[in-house]
Amino acid sequence: MNYEILFEDDELLIVYKPANLATQTAKVGEEDLCSLLSKYRVEKGEDPFIGVITRLDQPVEGVVAFGKTSRATDELSKQLRERKITKKYYCIITSERLPEKGTLTDYLVKDTVGSKAKVVNENYPRAKRAELQYRTLKRDSEGALLEVTLITGRFHQIRVQLASRMAPILGDVKYGGKSNGKPLALCAYDMSLLHPLSKEPIHITINPKGEEFSHYL
Repeated sequence: MNYEILFEDDELLIVYKPANLATQTAKVGEEDLCSLLSKYRVEKGEDPFIGVITRLDQPVEGVVAFGKTSRATDELSKQLRERKITKKYYCIITSERLPEKGTLTDYLVKDTVGSKAKVVNENYPRAKRAELQYRTLKRDSEGALLEVTLITGRFHQIRVQLASRMAPILGDVKYGGKSNGKPLALCAYDMSLLHPLSKEPIHITINPKGEEFSHYL
């Protein structure tokens, strides 16, 4: 569960998070990416502050961004709210029912009992609008590789929106996906943002490390 620094300066950290490592957890004694990065900064003789900007579910691998100062964290959080941070994902689905490309729009609520999200009517209490765009990059008899671009960022959004259309992600047993004994086939592979101080564009892209992606990429 080794993380990797993809970009770093005095204000910003962009990091690869491996699957099965929590971004941030409240569980006592459980290691998470934030605590590892805080320790990394201390070992460099820096302030341990780590400001969370973007998160990934624990079983998901990919790119995440953190502020190293409160001003950077505030500015990047503003960019996220204004949808100026673009995030793209690869995922593998095992259904052939989904059209080749499209936009998915739903209303979601978080079910705290099961730690899951569910699709509801827009008038449902606490319902939040969720939107994403996707396109099929490769398809074969075993499934399909999708590229997903998030328009909104909701709890378990990609996972529940695809599952609600009978196209669960490979390995996502929580939402009806086929178990293959490997991590969830979902990777945040691409992120674009503006540097919090200079406003220079930063674009980070990675190749997924999950072996299930090697069949398609």
